[in-house]
Amino acid sequence: MMSNASTAPFARAHVAVLAGRLREPRRFMQALTGPRQVGKTTVVEQVLARLRAPSIFASADEPSLRDTAWIGVQWEHGRAAAAKAGAPGAVLALDEVHKIPGWSETVKRLWDEDTRARRPLKVVLLGSAPLLMQHGLTESLAGRFEVLHVPHWSLPEMSAAFGFSFEDYLFFGGYPGSASLSGEVPRWRRYLLDSLIETTIARDVLLMTRVDRPALLRRLFEVGCRYSGQVVSYTKMLGHLQDAGNTTTLSHYLDLLSAAGLLVGLQKYAGRVIRQRAAMPKLQALNTALLTALSGLSPREARADHEFRGRLIESAVGAHLANAAAAGECDLFYWRDRNQEVDFVVRSGKRVVAIEVKSARAPGMLAGLAAFQRAFKPSRTLLVGGEGIPVHEFLSRPVRQWLRE
Repeated sequence: MMSNASTAPFARAHVAVLAGRLREPRRFMQALTGPRQVGKTTVVEQVLARLRAPSIFASADEPSLRDTAWIGVQWEHGRAAAAKAGAPGAVLALDEVHKIPGWSETVKRLWDEDTRARRPLKVVLLGSAPLLMQHGLTESLAGRFEVLHVPHWSLPEMSAAFGFSFEDYLFFGGYPGSASLSGEVPRWRRYLLDSLIETTIARDVLLMTRVDRPALLRRLFEVGCRYSGQVVSYTKMLGHLQDAGNTTTLSHYLDLLSAAGLLVGLQKYAGRVIRQRAAMPKLQALNTALLTALSGLSPREARADHEFRGRLIESAVGAHLANAAAAGECDLFYWRDRNQEVDFVVRSGKRVVAIEVKSARAPGMLAGLAAFQRAFKPSRTLLVGGEGIPVHEFLSRPVRQWLRE
């Protein structure tokens, strides 16, 4: 399949938003966050190429040593470009800035200096470790930034950019960087395992955050992908991990994997009642490629394995919803009461939508939706798959559309 990522709907949407913000008068820094290899740098490069204002792009991900002095040097380049441009100003984009210790304090000082001096320098910050970016932004840069969350690619985006069919998307997921390898599955799998999964865990989690038991975190990720779409207690997880650790550690590691854009643990819905973190999260991979890469199955084997395909379909729907939740569009839960269960509960403001996913026709198996409706009176109940909304149709529309209809 040929790559055409520069014209993907994903890129166009985010380019339009960022370009619009940078054309406004200088108010806030723009912070782009999201998982690795979903196009954050490409979005910024496209915007800078289209703006009339001069720009400086620098990355802290290059091999040489980076420290706060490097930020100062790049900032001075930006200031010089802004002074030369006059009223239109200039744009400074700093990629992987979170890898520099003390970055947020330095950025705050320089931004405030420019604000007092009325310098027309606009700033874009990019980072592949959302948790660390968020810490720096909220602790030091409160009131000085706007966030543009760049999620995993959707079915329409992968279809427009790479010609993916629904079956392609189920197996190869929403990583644009690996799309060109979809015709060579062994190479594609090695790329996912080595260049994406291992790099994310080793560079975005282990090197940037204190993790006392890295082997446990890696095993938790593998177990989480294997059981994506299932509700699993922390105690049961420890059994699968063959580890004598504690549930607090697992909960913390699951938060780290979620912040890295890999795996999330959904909590049980309890209406408007404030409750403690559930002891039984529902594990949800944020990209189906993570499941298939770890499974070792070929696309044909994955389609023939009905149990695996069912988990893949539910995980695709869950990932679609979870990525919307990560962007702040909604809150996402599951619901269970004794033997009644609803796969996903989506809440946005006062609207609540209950969603059940079926990979095949299953008449008479919607008791969970009925029980949830009696208990919480949701705005909508949806059946995805089976005799309900076709899965490819559900994945082809933004989550916000399913919430408001």
